[in-house]
Amino acid sequence: MPHLPAPGPTSVRTTGDYYQWLVAWESCLTLLRENATRSHNPIHTVGVELDGVGNLDDVVLLRDAPPNTYKQVKYAVDSTTPVNEEYLTKPSASGGPSILKKIAKTWRELTADGGSADVRLVTNRAADPEDDLMAGRDARTGLLMPKAAVGGAKSLRGKARARWAQEAGVTEAELIDLLSVLRFDLPLDMVRFQENLQLLMTVTGLRHDQQALEKGVGWVAKMVREGHRKLTKTMIEAAVTELELKAGPARAILSIATLKPDPLASEADHAIDWIDRFDGDSDYTKRRPLSPHTWAQLQTDIEAAPGHLPAGTTAVSVTGSIRLAPAFLVGTTFRMVTGTDLAAVQRGRTGSQLWSSNEPFDTPLAPEVIEHEISQGDEIAVAIAVATDPTEDVFEYLDEQNLPVSKLIVLTPPSGTANDGSIPDSAAANALAVGIRDHLRRCTRRVRRMHLFLACPMGLAVLLGNRWNRLCQTIVYEDIKIDDGYEAAFTIEA
Repeated sequence: MPHLPAPGPTSVRTTGDYYQWLVAWESCLTLLRENATRSHNPIHTVGVELDGVGNLDDVVLLRDAPPNTYKQVKYAVDSTTPVNEEYLTKPSASGGPSILKKIAKTWRELTADGGSADVRLVTNRAADPEDDLMAGRDARTGLLMPKAAVGGAKSLRGKARARWAQEAGVTEAELIDLLSVLRFDLPLDMVRFQENLQLLMTVTGLRHDQQALEKGVGWVAKMVREGHRKLTKTMIEAAVTELELKAGPARAILSIATLKPDPLASEADHAIDWIDRFDGDSDYTKRRPLSPHTWAQLQTDIEAAPGHLPAGTTAVSVTGSIRLAPAFLVGTTFRMVTGTDLAAVQRGRTGSQLWSSNEPFDTPLAPEVIEHEISQGDEIAVAIAVATDPTEDVFEYLDEQNLPVSKLIVLTPPSGTANDGSIPDSAAANALAVGIRDHLRRCTRRVRRMHLFLACPMGLAVLLGNRWNRLCQTIVYEDIKIDDGYEAAFTIEA
């Protein structure tokens, strides 16, 4: 395809405005979800270029009790200006105060009465990995702390702190206080930001296609053009109705990350971050806990999650990057008998879908069944072969480990063929989950333990766990690809 021409001044200006409207629409979504899920101290108003808050006025999230959130939005057309000391401390093009000085001045004013403020610099620029302070940014929080405070006055960080404090017009102690609340939300590039917003629209119970996103962002732009600087809950809810964006209930977000950071972690009602506790250098190799961490510890964390969600939560969406055994455990933690509508965002060939446990279906889908005699004991092994067929690998594992199983039951989609597109949507996933459960109920009535091996879409693993009741004790295995091939992850009473 031909290359795009270099952007002109008008293009840069309008794209920068659009980026700011994306940030504002994100805040509107957060307001809707927090109020719908009865979060503590929810947002009641989203300010856009709000008066009286100094240079942190681009997008403001107002709550009944502090801290309010103040976002400075900066868009760049290319990667020539990473976020580093030079970018933050140099005077503006017109010779005015630097970005850091403006932020520090406004932060001082906002907290002069002893209150608190959540301050954020939102940009599509990346952090400079060579910068003495920015290199210590915590990807989980966006904060430069605690690493920014490490090192004496003669260290590289110490010298950088002194320069930043001088430029900001604050003491080093005040700078540390500022860096404790100043989050660097970056790099939020345009494409990834739009994808994240579509995910957030999904769990907020809205349509999440590109057209729906453009409708929401367009409404923000229209409000700003008409002079509305405060977007209230009533206004935002009316816009959702007028734009016909409503698709389902807004959900509490449970973020679980074991492979890579979850873009919705900052929006989550509860987040479990095990990225650094899993063995491997990439999301392709992270398959089991890194010693001394254990599967049992992860099970404890996941099973404690309901207690960390807002009181009265009845609709939950699990987000993040996890493998199949943890996904199944999430389903059993929020089993249907608890009355929770549990959902997972399932990525497929046609984009992302929300697979919800409350999705109606006509009749259960009975899986195709293949049974293999093992004759090593009186327990049963089950392989869910939906995305791919793991039969050969499971056979090998059962033999090498001499597991006490009488047979291996392989369950495939009704078509009998395992492939990535075998489950088209949420209704089919629920129907198949019920069909699998019902079949296993019949053939495990006199079995005390089941060994479960999963090769299916993540969403099906969640929904299958959600329906997992009136069954025997289940040991769920994770495919670790190395050593023995599989590893027992969780033991579940069903």
